[in-house]
Amino acid sequence: MAVPSAPVDELRRDAFEAIRSHLMFAALFSALVNLLYLAPTIYMLQVYDRVIPTGGVLTLVFITLAIFLALGTLAYLDNMRSRLLVRAGLALDRRFAAEVLSRQMAARLEGDQSRALQAMRDFDSVRQTISGSAAIALFDAPWMPIYLLFAFLLHPLLGLLIVIGGAVLTGLAILNERATKERLRKSQEVAARGYAVQEAAVNQGEVVRALGMRQALVNRQLIERSQSLNMQAEAQFTGGVYSGSIKFFRLFLQSLALGTGAWLAVEHKISSGAVIAASVLLSRSLQPIEQLVGSWASIVQARVSYGHLKDLFAGRAPDHPRTQLPAPTGPLQLERVAVRAPGTQNAVLKGVSLNVQPGEIVGLMGPSGSGKTTLARVAAGALTAEVGSVRVDGAELKDWDAERLARHVGYLPQDSGLFAGSIRDNISRFEAWRGIPAEEVDEQTVAAAQAAGVHELILRLPQGYDTMLGLGGRGLSAGQTQRIALARALYRQPHILILDEPNSNLDADGETALVRALGAAKEAGAAILLVAHRSGVLAISDRLALLKDGTLELFGPRDEVVARLNELAAPRRPRVVQTPAKEGEGA
Repeated sequence: MAVPSAPVDELRRDAFEAIRSHLMFAALFSALVNLLYLAPTIYMLQVYDRVIPTGGVLTLVFITLAIFLALGTLAYLDNMRSRLLVRAGLALDRRFAAEVLSRQMAARLEGDQSRALQAMRDFDSVRQTISGSAAIALFDAPWMPIYLLFAFLLHPLLGLLIVIGGAVLTGLAILNERATKERLRKSQEVAARGYAVQEAAVNQGEVVRALGMRQALVNRQLIERSQSLNMQAEAQFTGGVYSGSIKFFRLFLQSLALGTGAWLAVEHKISSGAVIAASVLLSRSLQPIEQLVGSWASIVQARVSYGHLKDLFAGRAPDHPRTQLPAPTGPLQLERVAVRAPGTQNAVLKGVSLNVQPGEIVGLMGPSGSGKTTLARVAAGALTAEVGSVRVDGAELKDWDAERLARHVGYLPQDSGLFAGSIRDNISRFEAWRGIPAEEVDEQTVAAAQAAGVHELILRLPQGYDTMLGLGGRGLSAGQTQRIALARALYRQPHILILDEPNSNLDADGETALVRALGAAKEAGAAILLVAHRSGVLAISDRLALLKDGTLELFGPRDEVVARLNELAAPRRPRVVQTPAKEGEGA
């Protein structure tokens, strides 16, 4: 399924389009709800001004029936408004979740860890705020003037009291936002880093235990967690002061409205029913402000999260529809590729150019740190070159639909890169989750395992192909994990193979199976780029490339490169200088 994209300046518009109908109906229901909130006030006026003075029991029955219907309708509409906002959150999720996840993965590949770690948390923060009590308070706030107008109709002094109270509470709300915004933002960032450290420590639990790092990592996690919680607590303490102040002023103003109404009634300027109505009106008119202050932490967090999402969308150019190119069958070409180490100006690759033809194996060798793995990642499309280009069938990688091209590329990274899931899912690249028929997936999975020489090994596992693995292939040995990853690379007989140290964890049988699999892929016409140290695997290469300090030192037919390497490695003999013999001495 294609993932839609939206440029940064259209993010807000697209989000509004996704939930516009929900918000319009929520606004309509909010209008009706807030009008119906006047019903208790009107009921009190009728009871105190008409029923009690006249003893009109029949009037009381009718207005009680009316208030029953009004409040029942209010409850129904309020429930419908809440459901609409929840559905708005679900609509946002349907529209943006796939894109956020896609951009999150892209940010991780580009080395932007801060955006990658918390993208979905930021999205969920915005979504939950839209569908929660904060959104209801925002919908109610614009209807404060209705209550204010009704209060002025009772008496201008009561309306003025509500205006003053609203101004005081709004000022406190603004001060609350200014006092807590920065603390909440920093708390969120520290918490995101802490979660990342915790996740990494759990995933590398065996290494942590073997190297005695548990206590150190626990201490580090506690310190970072303490920093986050302290900043969050400071923001909550500050917000609590403002929330308490707002509650005090609202209750005091409500009592003051009651007292003011009583004074006006004594002066015969309003009726006795208006005394109670004034207190109710003030309480209702100021309630949205109190709700906003109570939800202010989530609103501020949602604003911060929305800013992060804007940065995430700015971090990668939006995808655009591409012309569908035919399935690749031809050469893989790297042209003057250059890559810098993340966060530095140090070049890992310096203008490297090489090509791999169909039905050919190019062996890539060089000392540690020479850039071999980086070159393999660039060739596979896992890393974008800063300078230069990578071409498949003559077309640059950016001209291909990445997902479509990747189905014709087999890539085996240095760390295998298996995911939590069954062996079947890992070999088949989780194709069943894209809706591919199970029979087809099973057939291709078994064929790939057989090509990698790992079919019999899988059948000996307790649940065969349905054996569940942990992250990174946890549950298998390093050699078994690497052979499963090789089967994944061979899935559906890709036309391009990039293998990074595919034999680093293999025994003799595993290496024999690897050589056999590479030979079969070569016979099928695959272009194979092979990164390796062991000469046993490199011996099957047609051409060899030597990387040194990010530069391509040698590249040519295997025998010529080997001869040149032997020549360079051979010790130089000291030159013997012949001097003429002196007279009388033997020759």
